[in-house]
Amino acid sequence: LPAGEWRAVWVSYLDWALLDFSTEDTFRAGAAQLLDNCAGLGLNTVLAQVRPFGDALYRSSLFPWSHLCTGVQGKDPGFDPLDVFLTEAHCRGIGVEAWVNPYRLRSSAAMPPNLAENNLANTHPDWLCTAGEGLYLNPAVPAAADYVVQGVAELLQNYPVDGIHFDDYFYPTTDPAFDAADYAASGSTRTQDDWRRENVNALMELCHAAARRYGVRFGAAPAGDPEQNYTLQYSDAARWLRQGTVDYLMPQLYWGQEYIKNGDASHSFAQLAAAWAALPRAAGVKLYAGLGAYRVGAGDGSDAGSEWFSGHALADQLALLARLGVQGAGLYRYGSLFANSGAPALAESEAEAIKGVWQD
Repeated sequence: LPAGEWRAVWVSYLDWALLDFSTEDTFRAGAAQLLDNCAGLGLNTVLAQVRPFGDALYRSSLFPWSHLCTGVQGKDPGFDPLDVFLTEAHCRGIGVEAWVNPYRLRSSAAMPPNLAENNLANTHPDWLCTAGEGLYLNPAVPAAADYVVQGVAELLQNYPVDGIHFDDYFYPTTDPAFDAADYAASGSTRTQDDWRRENVNALMELCHAAARRYGVRFGAAPAGDPEQNYTLQYSDAARWLRQGTVDYLMPQLYWGQEYIKNGDASHSFAQLAAAWAALPRAAGVKLYAGLGAYRVGAGDGSDAGSEWFSGHALADQLALLARLGVQGAGLYRYGSLFANSGAPALAESEAEAIKGVWQD
């Protein structure tokens, strides 16, 4: 773990699209530029999305190559992007956590555009559930959960990653029909909602145990509203903090300090940050905050204020977190600061303001 305050950025599948995967050399050059930008900002950790759609940006015996590498899921790019990225990051003193989406195989009919023959959607259709055009592993199927844990263990066995990171994608729907048959077959005496939460809890505990076996941290970035996590995605993040199911939690606090909607300021950055900071935490569990860099130049829908057009909204939020005793932060996402075509001048101003806070 890098020394000092945890300062992270998410590099999502949208950000990988900024890099040229055509050869190892072109990818290495792009990764080096990305990481130099991160170091210049004062960051010490990258949350690299290495399994966005039941696929892999690394050599895996469990998941097909990601379409992000070649345009075709399952096609070998001829080099190992994660290996290259880790080498470039570590020589700069930057940690890399492997960001994994545990359940999602497809978010729409077009993403990813094709599914490889060895995608789980084809090899284990009995493990799937659908929500709209999306395809997801069914959290109620123990074999599917075990496969996710095997995937975590494979990453940790084969690569010197500095942690395993999950985001907020757990159950994709609240529709009771999504897994009604599995719930009925389970014979559970819990409500369907509580049963779903237990399915997610069980996966989290298994993945945490796998990470501990390899001596790395396991963390998650749930949605910023604790009630939304609990009722809409069946992720009991407050319990994870309290029981130490994670080594850190980084709720996504993607609203401004002045956010207010129809007279309701409960989603303002300040109120949510204070609410999370007040929750009980097991010894050693860290609390960080995810910041919405993608709001820069776009706004958050607030009825008042224009802080996302100020050029220093994110730096102001970092200052507030320091006063609350929050121990680190992550920026979503890399491209919002370094490839913001909609508001390039504002993004540059925000980056300069962050440097003033984060550069030692």
